Amino acid sequence: MTEQEHAEMLLAKVRGMLPFVYLATPYSKFPGGIDCAFCAACDVAAWLVQHAVRVYCPVAHTHPIAIAGNLDPHDHKIWLPADRPFMDSAGGLLVAKLPTWEDSFGIAMEIETFEKAGKPIEYLDWPPR
Repeated sequence: MTEQEHAEMLLAKVRGMLPFVYLATPYSKFPGGIDCAFCAACDVAAWLVQHAVRVYCPVAHTHPIAIAGNLDPHDHKIWLPADRPFMDSAGGLLVAKLPTWEDSFGIAMEIETFEKAGKPIEYLDWPPR
């Protein structure tokens, strides 16, 4: 299977995660800091939107809220409960394999939540080839 065929197959899977796919991306330990993590999350989310995938990405959607609202962007006691309704509503999880994704506490919690709910989990090599 070519890399293009693999990407198309993955896109077809996540398009089927209705009503939307929950996109997990690293944040706190991302190289360059949280602003770089936000930009990377937005890049992945934009690519998905461009490919007709309905997506919610907590980093892309809530980083500006944390900054503008002067909320601690690293406080899991704020953000995990805020993201929980989206995890509960999502059709599945897509983990973007960005730098530090394997070390991310938040991603580990998201994976655990989706596994416990029996929802599908897919992994996206980034950037796609």
